Amino acid sequence: MNMIQFLHAEDNWLITYVLENGETRQFDVAPYLNDEAFVELASINEFKKIHNGRYFVEWDSGADLSLDTLNAHSVLIKSNSLVA
Repeated sequence: MNMIQFLHAEDNWLITYVLENGETRQFDVAPYLNDEAFVELASINEFKKIHNGRYFVEWDSGADLSLDTLNAHSVLIKSNSLVA
C-alpha cells in the first residue's frame, strides 16, 4: 500500500498529504464537521492536532479517516508520474 509520508492540516480544514509515490493530494474535512465523530474538529486548534498513522490520519479527539477514504475523496495536487 502507498502510505502517507507527510501530512499537514491547513487553516481552511484541508489536509494536504504526500504519499510514498510522491503524489501530493488534498482532502477537505469541512463537509464532515457536522458529523458527531468530527464535531470537535470545527475548532481549528483541534483540527490541527492531526497525527499520521501512515494508512490513516487521526486526531486527539479520536476522530480518524482511512487512507482509502482520503484517496477516494481527495484532489490530486501534484503527480509524480514521469512522462517519457
